[in-house]
Amino acid sequence: MNIPTKKLKNGFEMPIFGLGTWQMGGREIRNPKNDDKKDILAIQYAVELGVTHIDTAESYADGYAEILIGQALKGYDREKLYIVSKVHREHLSYDNVLSACEKSLKRLQTNYLDLYLIHSPSFDVPIQETLRALDKLLEEKLVKNIGVSNFKTERLKEAQKFTKNKLVVNQVYYNLVTREPEHEGLLKYCQEEDVLLEAYRPVEKGAILDSPAPLLGELAKKYQKTPAQIAINWLISQQNVITLSKTSAKEHLQENLGAIGWNMEKEDVERLRKDFPNQREKSEALPLI
Repeated sequence: MNIPTKKLKNGFEMPIFGLGTWQMGGREIRNPKNDDKKDILAIQYAVELGVTHIDTAESYADGYAEILIGQALKGYDREKLYIVSKVHREHLSYDNVLSACEKSLKRLQTNYLDLYLIHSPSFDVPIQETLRALDKLLEEKLVKNIGVSNFKTERLKEAQKFTKNKLVVNQVYYNLVTREPEHEGLLKYCQEEDVLLEAYRPVEKGAILDSPAPLLGELAKKYQKTPAQIAINWLISQQNVITLSKTSAKEHLQENLGAIGWNMEKEDVERLRKDFPNQREKSEALPLI
């Protein structure tokens, strides 16, 4: 399938759905017992289904997730892929950013990234120093676009002041349950200032689906979709919102892709926004910083 993109006024565009790779190869460090072949096949299967947007980070399995992606994507046309990685908060000094990007490119077996994100803010390195390094990477065409992750609205505003290049994405924790981007004002800011808000954990690691709320079940029946498809469609139906989901299971990936290519009525989108139960104004595990 052809996955649609969302486009900003400056011409930047990005697929509305991507494959996350957290826990591929391990968690914070490489897991020697990891089924590497399974992860590689999952990435390749996603690409075969039309998922060109692959999201990773240098911190995922201490770089090993990037190695697996590099191996998985060797046979594919690089120009048709959209590869995103992130620099860890401990590597945000000027020289460390340049070095981290170089290492990510080597592990991914590519000579450029479509998008490079600051994984989370640093309390030690001034943001202007980090952005000077990202501007340098753009200048050298090692990355095509830059953005951030887990940034609060005020921090995103402040960061934008220190680069002449647009910060095109803020990747954050957002779904039917976790609503911090709404309450904190980030969603509104991204919509007004033409930034993409990329939502990770769109089905709350499956928790939204374990005992679906009656409203979710009602809408699944109405649209003849699954609860997961309703949850993901709710995200991508919103202005400037895209999403990514990690799964190694073919059936889950196929199900998730069934969230694309159709629209809920605006009234149902708003019902989910207002009436979905057990909403959290803030995530304890992954709050905006």
